[in-house]
Amino acid sequence: MSRAFVKEDDAGAPEERVDLPISEHPNLVTPAGLQMLRDKCQEYETERAKLKEHDDELAAQSHLPRVEQEVRYWEERLRSAIPVDLAGQPRDSVAFGAVVTVEDEAGEHHVYQIVGEDEADPQAGKVSYVSPLARALDGAAVGDLITWKRPAGDQELEVVVIGYEE
Repeated sequence: MSRAFVKEDDAGAPEERVDLPISEHPNLVTPAGLQMLRDKCQEYETERAKLKEHDDELAAQSHLPRVEQEVRYWEERLRSAIPVDLAGQPRDSVAFGAVVTVEDEAGEHHVYQIVGEDEADPQAGKVSYVSPLARALDGAAVGDLITWKRPAGDQELEVVVIGYEE
């Protein structure tokens, strides 16, 4: 059999450092998002310190590269954060940080907050400002009809309420 098809022992090879991808979009954050970034940095710094003190060298070595990767990611996100003062956002139209209540074609109301990418949690109604829904809502006023372009098909929504959580 040719040696080209036999796996060589990788034990002596240096571990490749692969970082988590960073978005090319500006890192806009709400006040809550800025605190979340600080908390994530602290969480992974604490985990890294515990792993470096760990008695089980093998376990620490196997988890440390992933934790180091997380530390680098969250520190970069915190460093590049652009806090948005929600008090300065327009009250008559949808902008970053807005909490928007919309009514769908069936008459059901849904509430979404436009947040930074790291804050996004669609199940909790927090959508990234670069998402199709947030882009469709951007600049809309109460009473406006917007079209949310979705993979499942376009959906028309009416903006019912615009507010801000400060």
